[in-house]
Amino acid sequence: MSLLGNILWFIFGGFLSGLSWCIAGLLWCITIIGIPYGKQCFKFASLAFAPFGKEVEYGGGVPSLIANIIWIIFFGIPMALENLLFGCLWCITIVGIPLGLQFFKIAKLSLAPFGATVD
Repeated sequence: MSLLGNILWFIFGGFLSGLSWCIAGLLWCITIIGIPYGKQCFKFASLAFAPFGKEVEYGGGVPSLIANIIWIIFFGIPMALENLLFGCLWCITIVGIPLGLQFFKIAKLSLAPFGATVD
């Protein structure tokens, strides 16, 4: 079932979500200081391209908190709003609710990617 969900996800918005993570990663990697942020973006791009069957666990400490604050200022809010908008649009229809819930999962991750792991 997750294979079918990931295929539908990729076609109906997951490509744009994953592309956003890749673009953010490329922009962060332009500078040497931003490479850790870029690596994190590329790590979560794979989740954004195919989120069904994967769970996100949050953790981390003070370094993750500081990195997340910097992330929110530059990229977190626009990416979270993008995914939140797509999630709301998909949840309008009953058939689209599973896709909308995945967009909400990615939106939460967009606000705090550091200290999060994908299982």
